[in-house]
Amino acid sequence: HAVNMIRARGVTIDIDTLPRTDAAAYALLQAGLSTGVFQLESGGMKRYLKDLKPSEFEDIIAMVALYRPGPMELIPEYIDRKFGRKPVEYLHPKLKTVLGNTYGIMVYQEQLMQLARELAGFSMSEADTLRKAVGKKIKKLLDEQREKLIQGMVANEIPEKTARKIWEWIEPFARYGFNRSHAACYALIAYQTAFLKAHFPHEFMAALLTAERGNTDRLSILIQECREMGIPVLGPDVNESAALFTVVESKGAPAVRFGLAAIKNVGEHLVESLVAERTAHGPFSDLTDLLIRVQDKDFNKKSLECLIRTGTLDRFGERGHLLANMEQLLGYGRAVARDALAGQTNLFGGVGARAELRLVSADPAPERLRLGWEKDLLGLYLSAHPFTASARVFGQAVVSIAEVKHPLSHQATEGSSKDSEGHRGGERSVTFGGIITRVKRIVTKKGDAMLFAEVEDATGALEVVVFPRVLTATPQAWMVETMVLIRGNVSEKDGTPKVLADIAVQIIPDQERDALRFIGGGMQASARPPEVGRLVLTLSDALPPARLSELREFLVASPGSMPVFVRSSTGRLVSTGVRVAPSSELRAGIRAIIGEGTIVEEDALMAG
Repeated sequence: HAVNMIRARGVTIDIDTLPRTDAAAYALLQAGLSTGVFQLESGGMKRYLKDLKPSEFEDIIAMVALYRPGPMELIPEYIDRKFGRKPVEYLHPKLKTVLGNTYGIMVYQEQLMQLARELAGFSMSEADTLRKAVGKKIKKLLDEQREKLIQGMVANEIPEKTARKIWEWIEPFARYGFNRSHAACYALIAYQTAFLKAHFPHEFMAALLTAERGNTDRLSILIQECREMGIPVLGPDVNESAALFTVVESKGAPAVRFGLAAIKNVGEHLVESLVAERTAHGPFSDLTDLLIRVQDKDFNKKSLECLIRTGTLDRFGERGHLLANMEQLLGYGRAVARDALAGQTNLFGGVGARAELRLVSADPAPERLRLGWEKDLLGLYLSAHPFTASARVFGQAVVSIAEVKHPLSHQATEGSSKDSEGHRGGERSVTFGGIITRVKRIVTKKGDAMLFAEVEDATGALEVVVFPRVLTATPQAWMVETMVLIRGNVSEKDGTPKVLADIAVQIIPDQERDALRFIGGGMQASARPPEVGRLVLTLSDALPPARLSELREFLVASPGSMPVFVRSSTGRLVSTGVRVAPSSELRAGIRAIIGEGTIVEEDALMAG
């Protein structure tokens, strides 16, 4: 897909004849910038790539073969020998011709076969029998091959003592021997993807996003990678988006545009209809033009809502305004369809001549509601990030995640410290915040719960390690989709920055200063998280079920500590089971959904 996009803009490229010596591709790998590069993108692999600094194709083949349980323990030795920090030694000079390109370390099954042929005079067939015996760990066959190999080496003027040492050195190879031709095939694709990422980053990332479009967790990672590469990722647009992710011009520079097929609940058939109509007759000029020209069975209320909520129709109007006019839009579309069936035409021969589409006024959708729609339908926050507003309030008291990962001089960066559970936290103490996107809980050997959380802000994502002491003291802070403020120590033990949390608190919009005071006070008895009461909603009996469903979705997308109750027409309070973070935006979003209902925020004492 990447190659096709590159060729479409007139660039000649043959992925199968790339030179294996491209400096930019190796520089990318040496820097560990291998997200999206086949076989080379795990955290551990990135760390080893930075240490190895691959400079030739053989290095990539070796890493593919070695980065597996067992042989992985040989990687530091391989790296040290490459850079001369440790000597390359051979049990016999003849081994140099076999193991020279891997610095004296046996990595591949083919090397074992070559050793048997050159040191013991084995035929290709006999060498393959030895390979099978070692690879399958068949004791009877191994015993036979051992004596045959030793005697063959002795007959080839290698002292018996040395021959037996060579066998003893070979035998553990049975645990990890890898087929070099297999590793070379993987390495070739790794090199090709590294080359594309280095030279054609926009097309490569667009193709990668297309390939992963059904995996929202993966999309989030890749879009963050785009941002770190300086590649803008634009939301879907009815006049620019293709079905898949594409490269477009934006403000005079290339950018990646979301594909329509990545939007949930917008069917493939409708996507094809939109793109085909636009391709055949040009961009849509306005909403009326869109409703007249797109007459597809899948262009219904659900798909239109999704197009609006994801910003696909932003060029035609504000999202809250368009959603408030859904019935007008759908009614106009139905009228156009009826006219088309009746054969009505205007003076110029076009189908669907009608009165002007008139929309009623409506309040714009609050940002938090818009971002919740994007998260739900695209899998991530795209047009903005929910933490950004709080970050502005915190100012220089809090660092961004980008600054945690790439240290800058900052007021929130302090001296080194050691966390109270005896874990060395690193050389920097930082205060930062964001939204928790992923949580993994584990149980320690002592039976205590701890967790690993991924926290994201507009600048990046970071892993946070939460030891039992901290988790016990701040359990309410560690929920997915919760905004949280964290103080902790940066650890770069594995070559990837992470934070060992010392204290954390949930961030409630409009109460950021309280969270900052709590973080500054530590976890003493006198320092308590900001208290919240309850939110009580009185709903109109006429509120349709669809609005109730929309209300619940909105509340769930605004997680926090404040419980939400609904007051029935009889005055009875019913818990919704949902907790939210109170804010002016939350109230505005609820108001936009429930209309004439009332919203009362009761304080902690009233909440009982």
